[in-house]
Amino acid sequence: MAAPGWQRVTLLRTVLGVWTRGPEAAKECVARLPSLLGSQRRCISCVAASTFSGARLASASRPNGQNSALDCFLGLSRPDSSLTFRVPAVCTHRDDQDLLLVHHPDMPENPRVLRVVLLGAPNAGKSTLSNKLLGRKVFPVSKKVHTTRSQALGVITEKEAQVILLDTPGLISPAKQKRHHLEPSLLEDPWKSMESADLVVVLVDVSDKWTRSQLSPQVLRCLTHFSQVPSILVMNKVDCLKQKAVLLELTTALTEGVVNGKKLTVRQALRSHQDTRHPGPAAKGPDTESVGDPQRIGWPHFQEVFMLSALSQEDVKILKQYLLAQARPGPWEFHSGVLTSQTPQEICANIIREKLLEYLPQEVPYGVQQKTMTWEEGPSGELMIEQKLLVPKESHMRLLIGPKGHLISQIAQEVGRDLMDIFLCEVQIRLSVKLLK
Repeated sequence: MAAPGWQRVTLLRTVLGVWTRGPEAAKECVARLPSLLGSQRRCISCVAASTFSGARLASASRPNGQNSALDCFLGLSRPDSSLTFRVPAVCTHRDDQDLLLVHHPDMPENPRVLRVVLLGAPNAGKSTLSNKLLGRKVFPVSKKVHTTRSQALGVITEKEAQVILLDTPGLISPAKQKRHHLEPSLLEDPWKSMESADLVVVLVDVSDKWTRSQLSPQVLRCLTHFSQVPSILVMNKVDCLKQKAVLLELTTALTEGVVNGKKLTVRQALRSHQDTRHPGPAAKGPDTESVGDPQRIGWPHFQEVFMLSALSQEDVKILKQYLLAQARPGPWEFHSGVLTSQTPQEICANIIREKLLEYLPQEVPYGVQQKTMTWEEGPSGELMIEQKLLVPKESHMRLLIGPKGHLISQIAQEVGRDLMDIFLCEVQIRLSVKLLK
């Protein structure tokens, strides 16, 4: 019996991988052939990511000439004939993802690694920035606060460097956690992440005029407690500012006029802003809090300051290259095929929750419970998902379904599109709404 289409593609990719990677890969291929031919699980990324990522791409395509048929078949053809790193997909099955996470890292001779923690107030744009840095949307994003409810991990691997991103929940006070009955993880995860961090990225939403002029007490407390960990300031959503001169004032306040142990003149700071990146400190204003003042509003120990829009690929690219350059000599923690530590079910649930937060009013989406009923491969290799959404009130059920079922249908369509980009396969998702008993 002929193998299904997806298995033939997987087998072809593996054979091509052996051809490009040499004898060592052949041993691995032989060991995996039975599972490739007999398993009904579909996980393109587990095979393709390690075979066609990084420097191996160049050796794979050059024997066939630039823009060859093989390059076109693999999707590697570029107008300028330059090959870039391909972002791995996420496995569609939990077991495959778990195996990949414990797989021995395919490190180069001189590996480098950097663990980065993203800190900031709720809704500062941490997940949006993380997704842009990773190249795929694996973290939920919403305008509502507390979209990220627990620590999530993403991995960037390019050449010899591996950057591990820890996307933490927005830092909140214990009083707010108790008042809104939020999970204890919202308090604990950011602090746990700091214990293993090599670099801290503090994200500030400069479009929020109510919070942008000072770092939150929770962020300052965290920075003070872990003052030995290097940190940088990222001023996000600069595209929303009509008066760009405000950036200079904010930089002065948020850094106390000191970056990397130095002070610069206003002229130097403005020149840096023209490049969207502020590599040095701004001038210290007369109203800026002193370094020793316990009521400080900024942090004078940032090594760098970046001004960007997380929605701008060029802005994010500058920050990404900086992070890769900061990686220190040391063994990788993950195989290059790993993009996130989340299970496929967690990713799916988070994406659905993102849409609920986006479309449902006020507190309604926070009361919806999700239950996965079906997660299996269809006859043509597509991923088939059925999830039941349980709501506490009939009025909430009517809101979620929408007139003639339009809203729940729209949510399912948007979730399906997002998941297809994450898993790189066809996704059929069905959502049903039930009253919570």
